[in-house]
Amino acid sequence: MAMPSAPRLTQTKCSDCPIRHRAVCAQCEPAELEDLERIKSYRTYTPGETIAWAGERLSLVGSVVQGIALLSSTLPDGRRQMVGLLFPSDFLGRPGRDTISHDVTAATQVTFCMFQKVEFERLIARTPKIQRRLLEMTFDELDAARDWMLLLGRKTAREKIASLFVIMARRDSALNSRPADQGLRFPLYITREAMADYLGLTIETVSRQISALKREGLFRLEENRVVHIADFARLLEEAGDDSDGGVLI
Repeated sequence: MAMPSAPRLTQTKCSDCPIRHRAVCAQCEPAELEDLERIKSYRTYTPGETIAWAGERLSLVGSVVQGIALLSSTLPDGRRQMVGLLFPSDFLGRPGRDTISHDVTAATQVTFCMFQKVEFERLIARTPKIQRRLLEMTFDELDAARDWMLLLGRKTAREKIASLFVIMARRDSALNSRPADQGLRFPLYITREAMADYLGLTIETVSRQISALKREGLFRLEENRVVHIADFARLLEEAGDDSDGGVLI
């Protein structure tokens, strides 16, 4: 089945941006948004295209506006491990660091709001609200990384698949301001191969577990690979989480 493709975004004013309430600029005042407006540009990558290589010097940093990117590491013998996903509003790059630690690849057509790194560092030096938001986002990433260690080390294959759907559902819910307990629909942009890499499973295991969860009514896969979750609390239970939010954010 073909992967869905997102419509190409045109340059959008910061005040009208779909990720405005969650991105690095979430706490900015109008005057600060105008400063960002002057130095930003949009870049779009096609599915499978490499956005950055591990160890590469980054001249650009920025936020995902639309689509999903994969973070991965490759061992000397060629084995690859996915270590993260970049969803809309996530930030690529680290001010103050010259290089990036992981390979970054477009899982879907993905659009970034990019800034020249030098210009962005100058801007955040005089904009405390961006500094604070970057720190908050860094702490969120650290919490998510710790939770992922639990998922990879202790959860069953079934719980891993359910947990991944929980992550995607929560991110879509937060981005679009839709309560997770009112039934969720979101595009399943990543392939089963990518899921297998991310979860440390085989493709066959991923397929079996998805089929089992669908058969038991945990979710439906609608046209254009849209996932429909009618009972989020039940999905949380299958993921090994609790109804108060569990271990995944």
